Amino acid sequence: MDLGIKCKVAVVAASSSGLGLATAEALAREGVHLAICSRDKNRIQEAGKHLKSTYGVDVLDWVCDVTDTKSVRAFQERVIDHFGNYHILFTNAGGPPAGSIETFSLSDIRGAVELNLFSTINLVERFLPVLKSQQWGRIIALASISVKQPLPTLALSNISRVGVVAYIKTLSQAVASLNVTANVVAPGYFMTDRVKELIEKRAGESGIEYDQALSNLLTSIPAKKTGNPADFGSLVTFLASEQASYITGDTILIDGGMYQGLM
Repeated sequence: MDLGIKCKVAVVAASSSGLGLATAEALAREGVHLAICSRDKNRIQEAGKHLKSTYGVDVLDWVCDVTDTKSVRAFQERVIDHFGNYHILFTNAGGPPAGSIETFSLSDIRGAVELNLFSTINLVERFLPVLKSQQWGRIIALASISVKQPLPTLALSNISRVGVVAYIKTLSQAVASLNVTANVVAPGYFMTDRVKELIEKRAGESGIEYDQALSNLLTSIPAKKTGNPADFGSLVTFLASEQASYITGDTILIDGGMYQGLM
């Protein structure tokens, strides 16, 4: 299938590893040029080199703190300087620490909201005007299965990510007539470094081996496996395509059947 996005430009946040990097790779396979960012200079430069050499697309790598307005402004200006425009925005900032609601202070909750919700707003507010003016754009925001099914050990994620859904839904209604779509992708457990850390934390707290903790986790997933990050990237890439022009305002789960609700 020709997705109709070859030679378009995608901005992919927090893309030095994990689901951000998987998204950048999936887009690059379709011939999409990339502006990628991370707070870690060495890791984002390595990711940029990998993407350029593997897929032959133009890649701008940049150090950016997506929670900081000035940093995001500088990134957007650099993207315009380098490419002239852009068409796709993937918002992402990583996940807050794991733990139950009782283990976190008000300051911890504020920090999680800043990390997940305000970073999304920060990126969209800065990058949206170009998408609106050219009347073509795709905004895809990373959230979590926790926006549909709160997880007791991921309390900060439960709190901070649900606002992303409300924001993107509201935004989608405002820009739909301009051929700009806005959707949320809500993954379950994918075998990224973060999920490995979560499993290690569970193992330590329960006094069991890592493999047993992983096995316990898989019992809650009907597919009996964690997700492949490449599959996540493929979903985001489809939502960025011409074929997805009538999908907007949705929260799409990719979780191996883990969510137990009907809607």
